Amino acid sequence: MSGGLSDVQLCEDFSSESLQLNQHLEKMTEQMEDVSVKLSCMTYDMVVLRTSPDLAESFKSLENEFQKCKAVLCGLTDGQEVKCHPADEEQVSPKTN
Repeated sequence: MSGGLSDVQLCEDFSSESLQLNQHLEKMTEQMEDVSVKLSCMTYDMVVLRTSPDLAESFKSLENEFQKCKAVLCGLTDGQEVKCHPADEEQVSPKTN
């Protein structure tokens, strides 16, 4: 009947392993909940940023300033179209065979 003692030991080992697995699973679940909350906050911030009217105005202002800088660097006057980069010229007049 020494087999009965080993069965009790196996049952206790199984119980302790099961308890450890449950603790690990609970910890992993909490970590995933934290990640989910962070992801939700990031998504909210991104939507607010993209739908902000101030952002659109800032981009327009930035684009205008970029065009002014490009005009100064290329030596253009107000009436000229901005074409100082070689890639711009290729797009406007592609070569034909």
